[in-house]
Amino acid sequence: MGRRLVSFLRNRHLFVAFLTLVLLVGAREVRLYDPVFVASLRALTFDVYQRLKPRVPLGQPIRIIDIDEESIAQYGQWPWPRTQLARLVDRIAALGAACIAFDMVFSEPDRTGPAGFLRELEERGWPGRAEIGPLLSGIPDNDLVFAQSIARVPTVLGFFNEARSQMGLPEPKAGFVVLGDDPAPLLNQIRGSVMSLPPYRQASTGSGTISLGQGDADGVVRRVPMFIADENGQKFPAMALETLRVVQGEGTYILKTSQASGEVSAGNEAMTEFKVGQFQVPVTANGELMLYYSKNDPSLYLSAKDILSLSDEELAPLIEGHIILFGASAAGLRDIRLTALGESVPGVFMHEQIIDQILSGAFLSRPDWATGAELAALFVVTLALAVILPHSGAYVSAGIGAVLTATVSAGSWFAFARYGLLLDPVFPMLVSGLIFLMTTIFIFAIAERERRFVRNAFQRYLAPDLLKKLEEHPQSLRLGGEIRHMTFMFMDVRGFTPISEKLTPEELVTFLNRLLSPLSEAIQEREGAIDKYIGDSIMAFWNAPLDVTDHPLKAARAALAMVGIVNELNERDAFGFKAGSSGIGDVGIGIGLNSGPGCVGNMGSTSRFNYSVVGDAVNIAARIESSCKEIGWPVLLSETTAEACREFAILEAGSIALKGKSEPVTLYALVGDETLAGSPAWQDLAARHAELMASRTRGAGPAEIDRLTNACLATAPPGLAPFYSKLISRRAAAIVVEEHQ
Repeated sequence: MGRRLVSFLRNRHLFVAFLTLVLLVGAREVRLYDPVFVASLRALTFDVYQRLKPRVPLGQPIRIIDIDEESIAQYGQWPWPRTQLARLVDRIAALGAACIAFDMVFSEPDRTGPAGFLRELEERGWPGRAEIGPLLSGIPDNDLVFAQSIARVPTVLGFFNEARSQMGLPEPKAGFVVLGDDPAPLLNQIRGSVMSLPPYRQASTGSGTISLGQGDADGVVRRVPMFIADENGQKFPAMALETLRVVQGEGTYILKTSQASGEVSAGNEAMTEFKVGQFQVPVTANGELMLYYSKNDPSLYLSAKDILSLSDEELAPLIEGHIILFGASAAGLRDIRLTALGESVPGVFMHEQIIDQILSGAFLSRPDWATGAELAALFVVTLALAVILPHSGAYVSAGIGAVLTATVSAGSWFAFARYGLLLDPVFPMLVSGLIFLMTTIFIFAIAERERRFVRNAFQRYLAPDLLKKLEEHPQSLRLGGEIRHMTFMFMDVRGFTPISEKLTPEELVTFLNRLLSPLSEAIQEREGAIDKYIGDSIMAFWNAPLDVTDHPLKAARAALAMVGIVNELNERDAFGFKAGSSGIGDVGIGIGLNSGPGCVGNMGSTSRFNYSVVGDAVNIAARIESSCKEIGWPVLLSETTAEACREFAILEAGSIALKGKSEPVTLYALVGDETLAGSPAWQDLAARHAELMASRTRGAGPAEIDRLTNACLATAPPGLAPFYSKLISRRAAAIVVEEHQ
């Protein structure tokens, strides 16, 4: 079980797919639960849409009579005498207003009129009330005057929800027809109200709630209840709707739910739309209108003081045929609300927005399939990234993810701008981005683990540049084995057994470390990989685990450098053999190089393995190194390696019978690099040496061979005397064998 888990975690494709699915399931549950922060983020997104494209008002005939600072200065503090309000209503009616709606409640009698004055005297117990009463009885009561003014023009009075009120609920002014199940249980509930006095309610044409709902946590009013209901199922419209009903002369609202004929419920019972007169309005499941704001236009407002001060010619175009909304913006009276456009507006503006939005037919809706569409977008984007990321890397995946998220955003914006649909692009983008980030971190962790594995496995054997390439491309390191054309090197210390007999174990270890360290560096600096150390020997190879161009040449250069290093160490007595009494002379090495196919990879058991190479070409390289003493030269090449190093200073060493080989193989002595090979002296030697080897092949006599050998020695660099001496002795031994046979 543990091994399966480790294998699963190492398979980045499976684990990324598993992690993505787990995160997607979690994101789905979060979205369906819809916590406050998710809903708030979605609401802010739709606010941005409205700010980018606010609703364009169609110039509908709506006017707000504003009780502003100038009006307060003109007529005194609020509340004004009802006779003053009656004068305003009468003037507006005379100017031809279609309807008047009050975004205020007249819940108490006027204390400034005759009846109010007498009540004040009675409450104070003033003894002269009996004498003053008859004198005031001929003056019309202020409340009566205002009620009579209301009765002369279509008027809508407001009330607001207040559960603690003892005033009860207003009398319904309109009827309701329900298509489908009764939506009363779905609507916001009302248990009490604060409303205008009975004479006003009796005189008015309509009555509607001026409550705008609770608003969202950030104070923005995004949805307004169009209907509320009491515990008995009696329904009451919003003041804006009641105004539209009165203007049209309608007496009934038609409410439609998801169970109505022709409707299919996507879940629980829900309200879908309503109709008032000629206007059909979509609403949310609980009967709320989603507000689509236009900008607050100062031309909508008309100061209350101007109603009585301006001429008919000035006021008529602003009042005639208009819906008139009474509201207040004066300090201390303002019912300030915050719109999705970021504007602070008086509460009466919200009612104007409802009316204007319905008249213009510009609605916002969030269909019941919106959540499913958003989750589908999330799944598509995230799964696409999960498939692409392990194969293409973070940059390509990020680019593709950016295209996909831009597509989702563009689709959401198009749905809003063209059809008024509210589809949230932010949650899918954020979640897919989060999943992309987490999977990227995971893949990075896997890559980092692979780099650590590669570094730990190869840092002692590879050149730093080669190790860096392998870290950047770990896929180049295949587990198991692969056949590659490579160059193999075996290096051995000559006379190591006598040396080890004359040194203590500690001295022997010090000697080996001092010798093998610079030799290893020479190999790694030329992109070679050290396979293993075998006592006093080094086994190395080129062209694995990464491709190494011209690997025979680089192996040959490494061999020449190693010979030079040993000579330099001997010259400065780095081992202390000359200064000591050990009797050990100069240290010598032998190097064999061969190029050919090899099977390279991680070999061993599942719990312990080494990166190594096997094959016949490897064995040949080892046998070539063993022939260095017989040839009399420290660096020998096989024919395949020598062919790749033709520009180097190379001399044919003749055919040698290698252990395990039925036929002799031709070996070559590597003497120097291209600089030596290009010198006239070497070219002369190469020509003489070729003549010598040709004479040996054709069976020339000893005298001729001696002459040609001496000619070669005359032009050869220092140190080649043992090589030619061994060449002569091997020829002599071969002749003796032939004569004996």
